[in-house]
Amino acid sequence: MAGNDKRRGGVRKTNKKGMVVGSGGQRRRGLKGKGPTPKAEDRVTHPAKKRADQRAKADQQRAKRQASAENAPELVAGRNPVVECVRAGVPATGMYVAQGIDVDDRVTEAVREAKNRGIPVLDVPRVELDRLTSNAMHQGLALQVPPFEYAHPGEVLTAATDTGLPPLIVALDGVTDPRNLGAVIRSAAAFGAHGVVVPQRRSAGITAVAWRTSAGTAAKLPVAKAVNLTRTLKDYKEAGLMVIGLDADSDITSDELELATGPLVVVVGSEGRGLSRLVRETCDQTVSIPMSAGVESLNASVAAGVVLSEVARRRRIR
Repeated sequence: MAGNDKRRGGVRKTNKKGMVVGSGGQRRRGLKGKGPTPKAEDRVTHPAKKRADQRAKADQQRAKRQASAENAPELVAGRNPVVECVRAGVPATGMYVAQGIDVDDRVTEAVREAKNRGIPVLDVPRVELDRLTSNAMHQGLALQVPPFEYAHPGEVLTAATDTGLPPLIVALDGVTDPRNLGAVIRSAAAFGAHGVVVPQRRSAGITAVAWRTSAGTAAKLPVAKAVNLTRTLKDYKEAGLMVIGLDADSDITSDELELATGPLVVVVGSEGRGLSRLVRETCDQTVSIPMSAGVESLNASVAAGVVLSEVARRRRIR
């Protein structure tokens, strides 16, 4: 009996494994994936992240310095440059004359013109003028030029439309020499253009050199700065203007420019590379200048003057 009780009511030990209740996949479904591994520069503790942050900070500081430089007045140093600026009517907020310098005709003319235009003339110690011009060769004379106030590309178009004439706008694509910029502005004013547009990046701005080269016409002709030149050209096209680009490899010459008498944008490329790809693709037509064989291509300002002269000629005889 005792043996039977042991078999029937006792716990029998065995190595055989019975049914085991599992998770039914719940544990597997409960494990959420973390997604793809972040890039090294996105990991907070990774050295690449620190380097990326340092580069971003340096870029911000560089942008601040550039913005500060653009909004700061410019000093034109040297007797000849100062005389050229006052002759050209370049806006100025002050003239600095070093104390005790030898006065010649240039200094006399510069001071006289400054006083006639109401520009303050300040006598300063030479060491102070050295500091203001960062030890440039100032020859005892410097002119303070305020930062240029650019128009908006839309304002240029509005001003052109308000004239009642077919709009004529000149756009510069990567012209980095301020002398070329000044010369283009001068030609644009001479041949009846209504404004000039320059890109915000990789382009010369209106500095004292550009002022001087333009012979003061930068004060009479609106100059706009475009954040995106390609987008601005497309906006002009949507407004009804045709866009032509100066290209030495074009089969159409300025002698065949039938678009000259209508609303027009003339795009001038950079001194070395010409038109950029996106700007070239945006143009409705490219135009070359007929020249004698064996002669190198013209620089940006001369080429602009030639084409604008042809546009003005066609508009006179239409």
